[in-house]
Amino acid sequence: MNQIHKTAIIHSRAELGDNITIGPYAIIDDDVIIGDGTRIAEHAIIRPGARIGKDCSIFSGAIVSEISQDLKYKGEKTETLVGDRTIIREYATIHKGTEDRMKTVIGNDCMIMAYVHIAHDCLIGNNCIFSNATQLAGHVTVEDMVTIGGMTGIHQFVEIGAHSFVGGYMGISKNVPPYILAAGLPAKYAGLNRVGLTRRGFSPEVMKSLRDFYQIVYRSEYNISDALKYAEENLEITPEVNHAVDFIKRSKRGII
Repeated sequence: MNQIHKTAIIHSRAELGDNITIGPYAIIDDDVIIGDGTRIAEHAIIRPGARIGKDCSIFSGAIVSEISQDLKYKGEKTETLVGDRTIIREYATIHKGTEDRMKTVIGNDCMIMAYVHIAHDCLIGNNCIFSNATQLAGHVTVEDMVTIGGMTGIHQFVEIGAHSFVGGYMGISKNVPPYILAAGLPAKYAGLNRVGLTRRGFSPEVMKSLRDFYQIVYRSEYNISDALKYAEENLEITPEVNHAVDFIKRSKRGII
């Protein structure tokens, strides 16, 4: 049974699942789908094109699927997809896609903390944590299991690799490879994300292979292309190292 406050405004064509809670003065617009068990707090706004998964929590004042701030946006029908069990805290803002990707995506089990902004056409993986006031410009791609510290800004079109940790109060204008720590001003490689990798069950052998790989990329005298060639010819290429190699090879913006 749904629990919907009498002051909530819900469009007649919105599709609501079961066991949903909607608080006072929340607004659920046309062309919205909300999955079972999701809680939407007071004064939250869900705009057209939102597809909210199951068992999500959307807190006070959050706005999901607002139209893009991209000046090229001409009103095309696009979407915002939010996976299951994702938490969107107070006053976070998430904008729908444009004709570039036609959608903004946030995966399952993410924590989007207060005042975070996720702009149009961002693709966010699963189990990501964005700390307070993290700001993502348009077209950013974030792989699974990424943590970003508070007050950090991510430049448009940047890609952030899986299992990486990006520190707070930073500006990220180049891609962040997977499995590493990014720290400093400007952002630099600061070693493996050892704490995160250990907590997630990565073996010492896998972490050694990644450390050896990044020593060649970041601590040798090779340029990037020569470092990748040397690594592929001289290191054991585990699946994790292969992921890192592929990520760097396709990085159009370069890496930190």
